[in-house]
Amino acid sequence: MPDDPTPSPVVLSRGSWAETRRIADVLRKETVGGVLLLTGALIALLWANSPWSASYEALIGFTVGPHALHLDLTLATWAADGLLAIFFFVAGLELKREFVAGDLRDPRRAAVPVAAAVGGVIAPAIIYLAVNRGGATEGWAVPTATDIAFALAVLAVVGRSLPAAMRTFLLTLAVVDDLLAIMIIAVFYTDDLAILPLLGALVPLGLFTWLVQRRVRSWWLLLPLAFAAWALVHASGVHATVAGVLLGFAVPVLPAAGEHGLAEHFEHRFRPISAGVAVPIFALMSAGVAIGGLDGLGSALSDPAAIGIMLGLIAGKPIGILGATWLTARFTRARIAPGLAPIDMAGLAVLAGIGFTVSLLIAELAFGAGSVRDGHAKIAVLAGSLAAALVAGVLLRARNRTYRRLQAEERIDSDGDDIPDVYQH
Repeated sequence: MPDDPTPSPVVLSRGSWAETRRIADVLRKETVGGVLLLTGALIALLWANSPWSASYEALIGFTVGPHALHLDLTLATWAADGLLAIFFFVAGLELKREFVAGDLRDPRRAAVPVAAAVGGVIAPAIIYLAVNRGGATEGWAVPTATDIAFALAVLAVVGRSLPAAMRTFLLTLAVVDDLLAIMIIAVFYTDDLAILPLLGALVPLGLFTWLVQRRVRSWWLLLPLAFAAWALVHASGVHATVAGVLLGFAVPVLPAAGEHGLAEHFEHRFRPISAGVAVPIFALMSAGVAIGGLDGLGSALSDPAAIGIMLGLIAGKPIGILGATWLTARFTRARIAPGLAPIDMAGLAVLAGIGFTVSLLIAELAFGAGSVRDGHAKIAVLAGSLAAALVAGVLLRARNRTYRRLQAEERIDSDGDDIPDVYQH
């Protein structure tokens, strides 16, 4: 019987040169955003634990917006519901582009990172529920999210020579993770559902879709429709960030004749706003939790909810990602790319335990923004993410010589056509 001519998929393989170049540009922007995110979080923590903490509480509690539209919200709520909608809009654009026009349109290439993302959501949730059996089970989704900006900021320090394929895998895993997170938020953290506003949101969403499918780029048409869809989803009780993903999915990816794709156009415009403004401001508004000294820190980290979150991030994420990757590789006969080893996948899996932006958002939804347990959860997210960053840094630094060699191979362009040789073989 003849062998199957279809080649086995390769885990952490290089993609096409066009896709690699595009993703490198995306990662540069997200890395800058990660530095700004960490800066915002640090300012919030210092401010909330300083003698001027009352002014921080006054800032995040300041209410602004039209009361007639039920949008008189605090600045913290505007950051979580409004600015993060931009973040999820960009995530929706990126995910759709990956599966429509990117290298992941091939199901065999998509299988491993998608399975890894799913495993990286399931395992932390199971660990959290095991620790909190009969307790604060509502926080099960807090440790399931990976923060790509935070992770890339860590890579900028410890993994500067990381091969393009490993960075691409991390980005893909994080984008699928974001989609799973928004599905979890929509399904499990919607308490009071108002059907009429939700149905009403379909009108501006449908008009927005109709216009972008006809390649309309006029902001004065699209932005009011996007805001109307967001406001109606917000009024329905479903978290308003869901509207961002739906709007992102509505944008066509494939370009019309003689022009760039609309998704690429919107991503170019909105990714800097998302990475450089929306996410850092959200971190500033959400990460400021009063620790209360060593006693307060000990009390927070001894909370079963906090223990479940930390274990979910530090242990659950790598266990889920590595387990799902191994199982998928067994079924698809996938093999790891030449020059790389299982320890490299382990380093990425631990790095994916950095949960920040979406984890903080889910903590607020699960425990109530400003509650004692919300504060404990946020401290646990920060502690777990820091621990994951340190462990991943050690694992990745240990392989730095190999990464430098692979990166040098990826830069060789012997024929001078601006395309590295490895992408032409």
